[in-house]
Amino acid sequence: MVSRSYSNLLDLTSCDSPTFGREKKRLPRVATVAGVLSELDDDNNSNSAGSDAPSSITQDRMIIVGNQLPLRAHRKDNGTWDFTWDEDSLLLQLKDGLGEDVEVIYIGCLREEIEPDEQDDVAQYLLDNFKCVPTFLPTELFSKFYHGFCKQHLWPLFHYMLPLSPDLGGRFDRSLWQAYVSVNKIFADKVMEVISPDDDFVWVHDYHLMVLPTFLRKRFNRVRLGFFLHSPFPSSEIYRTLPVRDELLRALLNSDLIGFHTFDYARHFLSCCSRMLGLSYQSKRGYIGLEYYGRTVSIKILPVGIHIVQLQSVMNLPETERKVAELKDQFKGQTVILGVDDMDIFKGISLKLLAMEQLLLQHPDKRGQVVLVQIANPARGRGKDVQEVQIETYATVKRINGTFGRPGYTPVILIDTPLQSYERIAYYVIAECCLVTAVRDGMNLIPYEYIICRQGSEKLDEILEINPFTQKKSMLVVSEFIGCSPSLSGAIRVNPWNIDAVSEAMDTALMVPGSEKQMRHEKHYKYVSTHDVAYWARSFLQDLERACRDHLRRRCWGIGFGLGFRVIALDPNFRKLSVEHIVSAYKRTKHRAILLDYDGTMMQPGSISTAPNAEAVSILNSLCRDTKNVVFLVSGKDRKILTEWFSSCESLGIAAEHGFLVRTNRNAEWETCVSVPDFDWKQIAEPVMQLYMETTDGSNIEAKESALVWNYEYADRDFGSCQAKELLDHLESVLANEPVSVKSSSHVVEVKPQGVNKGIAAEHLLLTMQQKGVIPDFVLCIGDDRSDEDMFEVITSAKASFSPVAEVFPCTVGQKPSKAKYYLEDPSEILRMLQGLANASEQSARSSP
Repeated sequence: MVSRSYSNLLDLTSCDSPTFGREKKRLPRVATVAGVLSELDDDNNSNSAGSDAPSSITQDRMIIVGNQLPLRAHRKDNGTWDFTWDEDSLLLQLKDGLGEDVEVIYIGCLREEIEPDEQDDVAQYLLDNFKCVPTFLPTELFSKFYHGFCKQHLWPLFHYMLPLSPDLGGRFDRSLWQAYVSVNKIFADKVMEVISPDDDFVWVHDYHLMVLPTFLRKRFNRVRLGFFLHSPFPSSEIYRTLPVRDELLRALLNSDLIGFHTFDYARHFLSCCSRMLGLSYQSKRGYIGLEYYGRTVSIKILPVGIHIVQLQSVMNLPETERKVAELKDQFKGQTVILGVDDMDIFKGISLKLLAMEQLLLQHPDKRGQVVLVQIANPARGRGKDVQEVQIETYATVKRINGTFGRPGYTPVILIDTPLQSYERIAYYVIAECCLVTAVRDGMNLIPYEYIICRQGSEKLDEILEINPFTQKKSMLVVSEFIGCSPSLSGAIRVNPWNIDAVSEAMDTALMVPGSEKQMRHEKHYKYVSTHDVAYWARSFLQDLERACRDHLRRRCWGIGFGLGFRVIALDPNFRKLSVEHIVSAYKRTKHRAILLDYDGTMMQPGSISTAPNAEAVSILNSLCRDTKNVVFLVSGKDRKILTEWFSSCESLGIAAEHGFLVRTNRNAEWETCVSVPDFDWKQIAEPVMQLYMETTDGSNIEAKESALVWNYEYADRDFGSCQAKELLDHLESVLANEPVSVKSSSHVVEVKPQGVNKGIAAEHLLLTMQQKGVIPDFVLCIGDDRSDEDMFEVITSAKASFSPVAEVFPCTVGQKPSKAKYYLEDPSEILRMLQGLANASEQSARSSP
């Protein structure tokens, strides 16, 4: 089904476009520049945008959003624009993996600036002929967005460069951030023009559009949205310096699937979410997911591949063959090491040149024999740092050639002019080794292209005088700081900062026996040829479909303002507890059972003081004074501290240590709910916990009558969680033959006797009421963590103990998987709800004679 907003954009088409599968229409007005509506001719008002004519589209659609459209443009002599596909664009290449039945719409900017009076015609032409929707940005806004925030702030930071001085990336500029947000909003408006939210997939690419998911999710709560980051994601220690760190993280979490090239990048992202947003992730059946307000945000780890067919087609061009023959003659009797990099500060060109210099110094036999060909592509950014890289590069090349060069031999050949694709491929074909020394790079596909080109073709084999039946050879020396490094297990990995190590790796690569070169090449070729760009795109789409399959089944609504917006997604049977509803049920009933957890339910987790405040005590007393109520506080704390805290609550029942000890009111004796013969196991468990407490700063041990608890709430989040897993395994091992259970819950690892849980406290309360001949017709049970799930299970399965018309309210704190039927957001909402019940009791008491 095509949305009306999409049919609006289709109305721009002026020629038959059968792949759109619907009758041609025209749109009287179309937004080509943000905030400006341009008038177009309306030849047929009967086919206006408001028409409800049915659509015949049945195929899936993918809306691909990137900073730049996969198009090339140049102005012809007659002043008109000529557009062609950019065959090197990843956004175009990935289309091969989506299948012929998936229609693709592209949204992005053009590289060339289009005059405002031409933009309407260009937008219509690109939609007609390329299914591309251009985003036209004012020059000043684009400069602040791209050259400002993207290239001065995000790009350096994501490549581990901190703005320690104004010369290093520049200080944070709020106006550049506002421009970044504004451009993302303009992109969102373009997506909204074409999207059919219930049917289309949206795939957003790279760091230029990191807040776009928030704008789309705000407009369409169930939008099927994926995001892929093509740059590195820095460690939390680097990322946390960004002033808008939370805004970017929350914006990304409005996606359904977030993709990264490597596990390291994904791990850093998850660590940032944990440390800055308090979110934890889980891995289930090989899939990593973050729970975010009831939604599961999936994490995808898969490096992108290359378009092999396109590369091979260029290899087979006559121009390529002629260039290979030319280079063969040029470097006859010499061994070529090839580097292909952008001229920017992170590609490590100067480090590579220094390693080459070191190689020639330490291995005089390589002089005259080994040539480094460095292809330096123009930098994508601009500024002082690019100029410094150029100056250093030229100076180093001049020094090396001046020192080691001689007639007929130039050790370093620097090519800093743009090359045609066939020329670059020719250099790949003749190079014995490819050297990549980037100090930080998101992926870097140069090694993949090199591998495919070294596989060659029959014609190239003939030119190079290679037996076509012999295995091909190649060698790679790659930086360990680039995204493709983990997938190239046969490459020699180096630390590019260690000049000596890189030099030795170059020498090793040249000296490796031919049979080993063949083996390494075969291993790499098998991986690269099976993990191409189509495989990558197909895999991402499959995971995006899986991540979105429950969208229509879940109930969604949005909360929050600005970039703090997020969507709450709940199971249809899990809903927020309405205070009006429960107060109404409370007033109608006469025999009420109320079970309340304490930590995290009555008190905010993480509070400095864990003692109850006057408001909480007052509410409990009000509920206990109502003779229709039996109120029980169920806590994991020991009886001494609970007795002290709630000494003023005369009629309050208390279950301490998760139900091990129970008393029905202040004057009653404590009794045990579970018979425990001895606690000898404590002598085994306590020394183990002591060890972990000493090695985990901020943790402590709480010794109770029935249990031992290791608490790491105030320890480092990541280290504490890691230690908790180790402690859990350790305790389960040493206590395997003891009658105890070892449990892990929120920031604690607890050892307690088997059978002790909060469920027995719920059973005790219901049994006590039953013995008194009281059948509950109202049951409220509230808790916030795993230990409270036992209470929920008891009261939801004990219907025989209740009145046939009983109102039962199992309620958890926060939105998360639970056996409870209801939820409230936080302890403050819990207290407001309980205050509502207390007010109802007081009102009933005043109205009674």
